[in-house]
Amino acid sequence: MKKLVLAAALAAAASSATAGSLAEPIVEAPVIVEEASGSSSGWVLPLILLVLVGAAVAAN
Repeated sequence: MKKLVLAAALAAAASSATAGSLAEPIVEAPVIVEEASGSSSGWVLPLILLVLVGAAVAAN
């Protein structure tokens, strides 16, 4: 009788110890970062610098 109970307990423990499921894994989409490449980004900073230098020269 003890062997039957032990066998039943081992069978129950072995069948319930499965890791995983039949559900599809959740895969997140990769994050894509785009750089801003506007037409005004190349000349705005030099224009501001030129205006500041011109104002400094005019003030002296």
